[in-house]
Amino acid sequence: MRTITGLYDSYDDARAAVKALEDAGIPSDDISIVTNKANGVDVEGQGSHAAEGAGTGAGVGALAGGAGGLLTGLGLMAIPGVGPVVAAGWLVATAAGAAAGAVAGGAVGGIVGAMMNEGVPEEEANFYAEGVRRGGSLVTARVDESQVATAQAALNKTRSVDYATRRASYQEEGWTRFDERADPYTPGQIESERDRYSTRL
Repeated sequence: MRTITGLYDSYDDARAAVKALEDAGIPSDDISIVTNKANGVDVEGQGSHAAEGAGTGAGVGALAGGAGGLLTGLGLMAIPGVGPVVAAGWLVATAAGAAAGAVAGGAVGGIVGAMMNEGVPEEEANFYAEGVRRGGSLVTARVDESQVATAQAALNKTRSVDYATRRASYQEEGWTRFDERADPYTPGQIESERDRYSTRL
């Protein structure tokens, strides 16, 4: 299995990526979305009856991928260093397990650990987690080798963030890696971040 990943500045673009993957034949069970709650996503408005996962750990509400596609299973959870996110899919369960494993064995936990467990290189996993921290949305798909080209083509049709350019921008500010102990971005900081990149579109 391979993990295909895309970062999006807007939830609407991430939602379009999920739909593109589903339309390309990637099963909803193999797709995940994690979006910063600052995107104003209404969990109930998405058709979910998920309970809110409160607290600062990987507390996950009842996230079930519904028959209507991945987005019907959105629920709320908290990610250390990011704050509240709306999420659905396999990455959520993996993140909760990675957090528990990190506590027990000193491994990398949370969302970074979850991505690394699925084959995402550490530096990329740190970048994607930081992107969500700064207000973005992350879409991932686990696919067989035979589906890699199809899944990548589906994501290429959407407005994803250019990994190299955005990572270089973060690094120019002195960023090196995602820090779970850092304070989540405030709504004002997220707004400033969005304004900065929207002028480059």
